[in-house]
Amino acid sequence: MAELTQDQIEKLKALGRTQKENLLKLGEEFKERVKDYKASIYTCNATSCHSGGAANVIEAFKESLATMGLDKDVRMVCTGCMGLCASGPLARVEIKGRKPMLYEHVTPDVARIIVSEHVAPALKQNADEELRLSDFLKKKELSLDLPFFTKQRKIVLRLLGHSDPEDLGEYIANGGYQGLMKALTMKPEEVLDIIKRSGLRGRGGAGFPTGTKWEMLSKAPLVDGEKFMVCNGDEGDPGAYMDSCILGGGSHAVLEGMMIGAYATGATSGWFYIRAEYPLAIQRMELAIKQAKRYGILGRNIFGTDFNFMADIRYGAGAFVCGEETALLASLEGKRGTPHPRPPYPTQKGLFDKPTAINNVETLANIAPIMVNGPEWFSEVGTATSKGTKVFAITGKVKHSGLVEVPMGTTVGEMVNDIGGGTSSGKPFKAVQTGGPSGGVIPASELHMPLCYEELKKIGSMMGSGGMIIMDQDDSMVEIAKFYLGFTVDESCGKCAPCRIGGYQMLQLMNKIAAGKGTKADVVKIKEIGNAMRKASLCGLGQTAPNPVLSTMKFFKDEYDALLIDGNEPDEVKEDKPVTGCTINIKNN
Repeated sequence: MAELTQDQIEKLKALGRTQKENLLKLGEEFKERVKDYKASIYTCNATSCHSGGAANVIEAFKESLATMGLDKDVRMVCTGCMGLCASGPLARVEIKGRKPMLYEHVTPDVARIIVSEHVAPALKQNADEELRLSDFLKKKELSLDLPFFTKQRKIVLRLLGHSDPEDLGEYIANGGYQGLMKALTMKPEEVLDIIKRSGLRGRGGAGFPTGTKWEMLSKAPLVDGEKFMVCNGDEGDPGAYMDSCILGGGSHAVLEGMMIGAYATGATSGWFYIRAEYPLAIQRMELAIKQAKRYGILGRNIFGTDFNFMADIRYGAGAFVCGEETALLASLEGKRGTPHPRPPYPTQKGLFDKPTAINNVETLANIAPIMVNGPEWFSEVGTATSKGTKVFAITGKVKHSGLVEVPMGTTVGEMVNDIGGGTSSGKPFKAVQTGGPSGGVIPASELHMPLCYEELKKIGSMMGSGGMIIMDQDDSMVEIAKFYLGFTVDESCGKCAPCRIGGYQMLQLMNKIAAGKGTKADVVKIKEIGNAMRKASLCGLGQTAPNPVLSTMKFFKDEYDALLIDGNEPDEVKEDKPVTGCTINIKNN
């Protein structure tokens, strides 16, 4: 390749300055655009609130403000997820000089009352005058001092609920793409060092160090001039919606994280693999990519450097197994989504047989803040081995269900009783399921346990992508375990026998026990098959499918015993005991 002339170099530098100036100008224009507003109304327009009628609520706010002549004084902001999904649609009113107020279960009629009773009077009064709200509106108010809000530490969710995810100017005004700009002033190996020192681990479930994965990709040579970054947005755990909300409310942050990773590793293009069931997330990511192309963030000679990068989106068809990285890559290639043995690992031979790094949505959303604030800023949060924060979707029988971000090491008790507000039924808390179908059940006796990779593994569960389903004393652990096992049996790709046959046989035995026809010999068989699946299955789906069953047998043995024909089961089957009484052919068909 011919070397650039001095004139070409100067033009590239000027191009880089122009790109940066255009971006910074966008941020300044946003600040100028909003500086004269006296108040803002933030309405949640994430999937959960949207399904509850948020679009009609937004229109009611706009119409009411216009009717009262307040549309020039009050800014309407359609935001990403505000977190407290159980109380949606949500609306937060911020008036200069006054404490913000949050309203729950907002309908179009409630929106009109908020404007007439709260916004209009407050704009006419002095800031120190007390608002006189009706009892009806007072009952709609939610305290922002709830532990649900105060116990969170937001890095990934920092802009969700506080900005318009479709406004690039607002993202820039809030520091957007500063992490990428900073990275491009450094050598790729210096960026890798920052991510490694931060201690960031993959948020998709396995917890593999992100910096180590990127370093592996950086050392892999280009194949036909290409290397890839892939974002895994194929979230499929029952009760989990973290990635959907992050993509829908912070698409530019995820894109920026991918671009920093691409620069650090030498990747030439990126792919966002997002479930087709997430139309809002897809829409927002498509817009983010279009905006990035328009302002020269994506393309050639980004910010006047020799860094070239493009990104695109592919839809997932909803197969749970495609959350596993090799199955995801097969699906991206247009093939049937089934896993492949490793090694070679994707960083050596991935998408189209070219080196590829696959990162979870939440992982990528952490990258830019780490670049801007430094690795020590991130690593001081969390535990010794689980750094930073973790986003969880709390669902089930819990008073305050929703999306939260807390420091790693937050205890189960804090999540359930403080942030979650206890059980929604008022009955005693019994257990929490973490990690979706791949995780285990944590009993009430373990409320003191910190939520981090190692501790969850010790107890027979896992972090997973961050789903947490709360259960009270009325829930049957046998039925819960049977449900999750049934899910993984349905979602198995069938490629390997341990998962295909073992999961089915376990489910038949679980059905037998749940019907009150099981024996202690059936319990032994379940454990033996489960241990065999853990060791012999091809991918993580089969290896972790027994977790809900085995963990409930461990912590809720009495519930199984009560259903057995012949009473208590025999001694526990040890993890390292040779498999007997069942034959599984592990040859892949």
